[in-house]
Amino acid sequence: MSPAWESVRRIEHHGEAPGVAVLLRRDALQRRMLGVEDVTAAYIALVIAVYADHGDHTSLSPWTVLVAPFVVLASKVIGLYDRDQHLLRKTTLDEMPQILYLSVVLALATWLTETIVLDGYLSRPQVFTLTLCSFVLMTLGRLTARAGVSFATTQERCIVLGSAAVARRVAAKLDDARSTNAVVVGHVSIDAQEPDEPIDRRAPAKLGDFRALVAILSEHAVERVIIAPGHDGEEEILDAIRVIKALGVKVSVLPRLLEVVGSSSSFDDVNGMWLLGVRHFGLSRSSESLKRITDVIGASVLLVILLPLFVMLALAVKLTSRGPVFFSQKRIGRKGEVFEMLKFRSMVVGADTVKEALRLLNEAEGGLFKIDGDPRVTRAGRLMRRTSLDELPQLLNVLRGEMSLVGPRPLVPDEDALIEGWQRRRLAVKPGMTGLWQIFGSARIPMHEMVKIDYLYGANWSIWLDIKILLRTIPYILGRNGQ
Repeated sequence: MSPAWESVRRIEHHGEAPGVAVLLRRDALQRRMLGVEDVTAAYIALVIAVYADHGDHTSLSPWTVLVAPFVVLASKVIGLYDRDQHLLRKTTLDEMPQILYLSVVLALATWLTETIVLDGYLSRPQVFTLTLCSFVLMTLGRLTARAGVSFATTQERCIVLGSAAVARRVAAKLDDARSTNAVVVGHVSIDAQEPDEPIDRRAPAKLGDFRALVAILSEHAVERVIIAPGHDGEEEILDAIRVIKALGVKVSVLPRLLEVVGSSSSFDDVNGMWLLGVRHFGLSRSSESLKRITDVIGASVLLVILLPLFVMLALAVKLTSRGPVFFSQKRIGRKGEVFEMLKFRSMVVGADTVKEALRLLNEAEGGLFKIDGDPRVTRAGRLMRRTSLDELPQLLNVLRGEMSLVGPRPLVPDEDALIEGWQRRRLAVKPGMTGLWQIFGSARIPMHEMVKIDYLYGANWSIWLDIKILLRTIPYILGRNGQ
């Protein structure tokens, strides 16, 4: 038996690893809070639905208490209580389809058993009200519960099993992510030859190599190990995963394969042999049609709603600087086609002519150009850029079919010239007004990271992905993070 497994036996004899008790308490608190919020939301929705009709044919009965265990059981079956314990990023947005499913099941079950749980019967409008209210209230309740648990508990202690460079990348991602409550306390090297003092001082400290993994987990009260496997040591990695799981510590794997195939792949079981089915890259004709219909309807509705704001912004541009209201710029669209992208003018006229003079002040990496406090920006432009309001005229580009509401970042020709090889597959999808690049922080993402994000968008597209990105763009803009 290996020394690692001997260490596991000793720890199991004396109890769980030190960090496991903390993560178990956190997970239990999370599940209880979510359960309380689900039940509370269901009862409030039921009261609204029953008494919204102002009629006297329906009322609550003592048997309405049966709704509580039903909601908890249904949520458990759907998987709404077990998901968080496996994930670092605990977000309600990703589980909204399951919440909608739960709301429909609750409304259907209540309607079928109305003679038991209610005194009377539900009309069709009441069933619809119950479904809608329970969906909205459960979503808001889960957002509140997760925020409360995150505020009330300590950060999840993680180590990275991999190189110093990967550990630095993971630590930076966790620091930037808003929906995670975790910290990287160090990394454990897979390569025994890696020096104890990494060349990159910004990387998390090296705690040792994987041969001392069990002792490190105990000493640093580690709750999760993030594994970034390299080219060698496959058997050692598999053994390490078995050891970590035996100790009750959580495991997350950072597979390089997903940088190509994305997360929407399917698992195929062939007599106990698991295969990963990789979907076709890009959008099918039916998907393109669905996306185009969504774009046209969405852009048309937004233009009508935002027309007064358009007028106000146009006046602000004219009153604060000389020149036209709109600014058009050549951008590279789908399949490399050049189009004129519209914006409200946020800079002085002729700003492009002094771009090279400001090149030394560029703060973006990998070929992008961004300056904090750009002197070319006007007073009105500064506010519009911080709130991304200068991007609104691109709704016209969407209606013209040159852009989409959601898609890869549209690049100017000189930036696009830096994209080569497989990275140009990002152009298989129309560029978007917003996208994963924006909600992740467009100004902070270097070019090589951005093209991977754009590629994965094309590899994973779904209408629900677009909806999630649009919803996540709203708090990004309200947080005045636009660039």
